[in-house]
Amino acid sequence: MISRRRFLQGIGCAALGVLSAPAYAVGIEPFRLRIQRYRLTPPRWPADLDLRAALIADPHICDPWMGLDRVRSIVAQTNALKPDIILMLGDYVASHKWQHAPIPPQAWADIFADLSAPLGTHAILGNHDWWDDPQAQRSGKGPTRYGRALIRAGIPLYQNRAVRLEKAGRAFWLAGLDDQIALTPSRKHKRRRWQGRDDLAGTLAQVSDDAPILLMAHEPDIIGKVPSRVSLTLSGHTHGGQVNCFGYLPAFPKKHGRSYAYGHIVETEGSTLMRHLRLATEPRHLIVSGGLGCSILPVRFGVPPEITMVHLGGHLGGTGETPTA
Repeated sequence: MISRRRFLQGIGCAALGVLSAPAYAVGIEPFRLRIQRYRLTPPRWPADLDLRAALIADPHICDPWMGLDRVRSIVAQTNALKPDIILMLGDYVASHKWQHAPIPPQAWADIFADLSAPLGTHAILGNHDWWDDPQAQRSGKGPTRYGRALIRAGIPLYQNRAVRLEKAGRAFWLAGLDDQIALTPSRKHKRRRWQGRDDLAGTLAQVSDDAPILLMAHEPDIIGKVPSRVSLTLSGHTHGGQVNCFGYLPAFPKKHGRSYAYGHIVETEGSTLMRHLRLATEPRHLIVSGGLGCSILPVRFGVPPEITMVHLGGHLGGTGETPTA
């Protein structure tokens, strides 16, 4: 039988846990940083095309959670990983109210300009990079003020664009979509629903040969429309759920038994129409980065901020992954 003293000790530990978890989620985990690694050879990617890609997703730059000194540290740690290419997956700005005065976009864009890789740094925009720009919301056109800051910093911005690159004489295509929920519903702007500025078909139409394709798309839900011609889709947006309670992601519940919140996902189902007709589709591979910052609230629990390293090819025997915290 448990003693009274042992029982009171247990109650005290439980109470301490209840009180300390929020403090950890606000004051400790958002400031951590890990390197998350994946190794895979997805379909249509040659095993002898060895490519190391570093993913920078969702920094949501603001003081005190993601100040300029921390951005410099992330840039230095990314460079130290010696990637072949660096891909920035959007949501550079923080729109939540839990911050000091906003940081000018050119200040952080110029720091990201110090990212270094033989095949360069390439960027797309996220939903917050559209939502936080009133002029872009009025005109419905980009690039937004945050996109222009990246361009001025010398970082190529992909808005429904595909570019052919080479590594050691082997070609591949890098494609990037504009955001899928860029424009918010607004009576003022005469929009009744969310509108995207992405053009998947138009982007892939720019691919002119059979070299493999990497696709940057901020929101991972696009995977349901991505054709098997694309070797790998790379996304952010979800922050890995931002709160993970022993596998339960309250912000990203599963839809129809599927979740695109985090990690290496192999999608085997096609569009709603294809599922209705019971038409088979080839597996499509998606990696969703856990990202770096916070959205809505400056809280992370069970999903530390990360730089995501994706190692493709390299004579790997088949498809697989090796995530490392």
